Amino acid sequence: MESLDRLKKNPMYRYLLVLTISSTMGLQAWRTLFNNFAVDVAGLNGQQVGMIQSIREVPGFLALLTVFMIMLIREHRLSTLSILVLGLGVALTGLFPSYPGLLLTTLVMSFGFHYYETTNMSLTLQYFDEQTSPWVFGKQRSYAAAANIAIGVLIYVLAFFLDFIMIYLLIGGLIIAAAVWGFTQDPSNPGIVPQRRKMIWRKKYGLFYFLTFMAGARRQIFIAFSILLLVEKFDYSVQQVTLLFVVNNVINYYLSPLIGKGIIRFGERKILSFEYGSLIFIFLAYAITGSKITVALLYILDHIFFNFSIAIRTYFQKVGDPKDVAPSMAVGFTMNHIAAIFLPAVGGLLWMVDYRIPFVAGAVMSVISLTAVQMIRVPAKQMP
Repeated sequence: MESLDRLKKNPMYRYLLVLTISSTMGLQAWRTLFNNFAVDVAGLNGQQVGMIQSIREVPGFLALLTVFMIMLIREHRLSTLSILVLGLGVALTGLFPSYPGLLLTTLVMSFGFHYYETTNMSLTLQYFDEQTSPWVFGKQRSYAAAANIAIGVLIYVLAFFLDFIMIYLLIGGLIIAAAVWGFTQDPSNPGIVPQRRKMIWRKKYGLFYFLTFMAGARRQIFIAFSILLLVEKFDYSVQQVTLLFVVNNVINYYLSPLIGKGIIRFGERKILSFEYGSLIFIFLAYAITGSKITVALLYILDHIFFNFSIAIRTYFQKVGDPKDVAPSMAVGFTMNHIAAIFLPAVGGLLWMVDYRIPFVAGAVMSVISLTAVQMIRVPAKQMP
């Protein structure tokens, strides 16, 4: 692998790292403050909060539109523009304490976040080869975990001195400042393979599309029902859930780069097989455990395995046409969010019948994914 010192001197490495930290801080700040702000200040009810959370996923479903946007603006500039939009969305949230206002600012924030995530995946795969991109993705996840902890501590401290409006403005302003910095940078390399600026749908990418969709479905089960299980069935307090969140991010700070190195050493098929094989037992254990400690350990393990999804992207890098990276990442990000449209609602109905059903369904999906990853075949040498 290219020496780490040389890798870190790559302008695109620093560029994406700064923007990734900004993106993570923006989303985490929004999540941390939103429910209290929506209920205590804006006076929203449960139905309105739920609708806003659903609307928040729409930009992810529309991520494929980035293919058309890079016809008008260079991709690394689109990344910075996305961070600027994210910062504006966060900054303005406190100024619109109403249902229509929060719908609007949530959409603005979410478009910025999701479009940055799409371009970040694409640029990382374009600018770092298959022996370094897993490590770069791992470092991004590591710094994102640190940013999550930092923004949580910052909000905790600021809440003693500032109201919601000022906290939103301050954090949004920091993100906007990062975007301004981004506009002053040009980390691009003219030697990078030009990207096709149109929608790409190829049969040979079918496995990548399928694994991406299944990863999105698994993500929704975790987001929608794991915390619900902790709170509703095991009576976890806000403080206990927060402690789990901190533990998760501390572990991921140290573990994410190691996962990237593991992908480089063992390959995508083995890493993803380990993930989905483990998830079968994790989801089944969610359904049957009666232990408060065990369910906390399951939640931590579940969160760790999120980072293994890096291998789906690096698998594409090894089998895909270098010209297809940007459009394929956009299509993949959209497919990853398809499940967000229907799965939480369907899973919620099944939860009312028996809370175990969504987790058993997660185990079944893990079996399907485990079977699918056995089809991964990576050429000995990437085609030019």
